[in-house]
Amino acid sequence: MAYLGIEEMFSGPSADVRKETKAGFTALEWSVIALAKKDSIGSLKAPGRVSRAIGTVFGLGVNSRLAEPRLEMLRRLAVYAWRRGYALPAAEVSAFLKAGFSMGQAEVLVASVTGGSVGQLAWKVAA
Repeated sequence: MAYLGIEEMFSGPSADVRKETKAGFTALEWSVIALAKKDSIGSLKAPGRVSRAIGTVFGLGVNSRLAEPRLEMLRRLAVYAWRRGYALPAAEVSAFLKAGFSMGQAEVLVASVTGGSVGQLAWKVAA
């Protein structure tokens, strides 16, 4: 006698499939993308000892880094998208994917920032 899993026939896609097809962001993630517009590429580098000291003494040098690593990775890619459009560093895209985001989300991010169409990112990732 064969077994037919009726519950599994009508359930939605597995968690892996849903994760791969998700191409949107939460409201918090969209706010991180919007806030990244004011950041420069220089904000992605760790501040040196001298700049930290000057910032402490004179109250300069606002730290743009986010405490949550996943949101910080989103901010980093958003800064590159705001400043360079589709020319994203391959290392940043790889780190973005390792942080739990999908390539579809990267495409939506860049397309929304640049006003371009989704589907162009795969061949425009800079080395």
